Amino acid sequence: MDEKITYDTFFARSFSRSDQKKLGYGAFIGCLLIALSFCLVFMPYSSPQSIRLGTSVPKRMNLVCKSEKRSDYCEINGEDVRIDAKSSTVFIVASSQQSIRDLEDNNTSLLIGPYSRKEDQIAMKSVRKWLVKPVMESNVTPPCSQTHSVPAILFSLGGYSGNNYHDFTDIIIPLYSTARIFNGEVKFVVTNSNPWWINKFRNLVQKLSNYEVIDIDNEENIHCFTSVVVGLKRAPQELSIDPSKSSYSMKDFRQFLRSAYSLNKVRAIKIEDEDDDDDDGKTRPRLLIVARNRTRAFRNTDEIVGMARNLGYEVGVAEADGNIQRFAEIVNSCDVMMGVHGAGLTNMVFLPENAVLIQVIPFGGVEWPARAAFGEPSKDMNIRYLDYKIKAEESSLIEQYPADHEVFKNPLSISKQGWLTFKAVYLDKQDVNLDINRFKITLLKALELLHQ
Repeated sequence: MDEKITYDTFFARSFSRSDQKKLGYGAFIGCLLIALSFCLVFMPYSSPQSIRLGTSVPKRMNLVCKSEKRSDYCEINGEDVRIDAKSSTVFIVASSQQSIRDLEDNNTSLLIGPYSRKEDQIAMKSVRKWLVKPVMESNVTPPCSQTHSVPAILFSLGGYSGNNYHDFTDIIIPLYSTARIFNGEVKFVVTNSNPWWINKFRNLVQKLSNYEVIDIDNEENIHCFTSVVVGLKRAPQELSIDPSKSSYSMKDFRQFLRSAYSLNKVRAIKIEDEDDDDDDGKTRPRLLIVARNRTRAFRNTDEIVGMARNLGYEVGVAEADGNIQRFAEIVNSCDVMMGVHGAGLTNMVFLPENAVLIQVIPFGGVEWPARAAFGEPSKDMNIRYLDYKIKAEESSLIEQYPADHEVFKNPLSISKQGWLTFKAVYLDKQDVNLDINRFKITLLKALELLHQ
């Protein structure tokens, strides 16, 4: 903060109290007059770069652009930053000689797709690219139509937005990690905007920003800011925040979600050993079975429900839909959640602390992506994780291919044909008929974890 320099502070810094007493008041004033006369005679005429009393030192430009594994982003602070939708350009205009020198050191324009999955060419095809361009003079840029007093974050709702998993791992969590530090005093400038998406996650958007979203693609105005972040900060792992590069963690994010959706359950039930012998008045752990109707659906849901109830669970079955508030409340009320690998398991973010997630892994070499998607992220969320890998006999693929087909004998050969072929066979065409006796062991393990 700039300090206003007064005569009093000038005196106090120039002389100690003991010096003032020794000199006496008259001598003190005399010294001051001599000092002021010296300054008036010898001080040079103030140039535009000189610092005057009561004025601020011109801010140095702070331009930091980073290219990381999953995202590119630029942080621009303390300057005249102009966002021009017509040319898809973010102009950075120098406002001081020091800024000009800084720009000369960084005078390489950078093209950024502000979506956090830059390695995925398919996703990035639908992401509008923005040129971050330093310029030396304001007269080479369009004039400001609208000037804002708070910072901005420019990001895309292209890519795989609309898929619940990618909504969280590619957009919401990176947006939280980037925006939370502003405590609401930031504007979201959205490219590839989707009104349906904004409405679905309105609770979270309004928690992170006190302002209406700017749909920049439909703007003719030149929006001007002093501080802009282009792109989002994204951890390399899925559904994660890297605390070494962020002021926040997944624990903070999950608390943020509980606040945004008014979720009351912080911790999962802890089963006491003495409860096992007495069913009267016993609080049963709640198990949620995440249903799927199109692909990777359970074909024997009723059998799973019956078996789980016999083990002591209170069981519910629900399918994730567009009503995120309703489903968040359902998930948060449960102690164990199970489902076949898919976007519905993303709702694990709403589980209470120490809950258990059971991922049913389809047949066909899906283990690694399944565990990377949900198994590894569960650690930072303080969620206990179990998985159950089905056998060929539990897969509907046995109805579509002969037993000696490569689909069963050599899934790697299917994988080598490319992701789309692999996905079509093992994810899009496969349902699950769980072996109840075999799966029972996994539900018992979940009960054991709730004792701990």
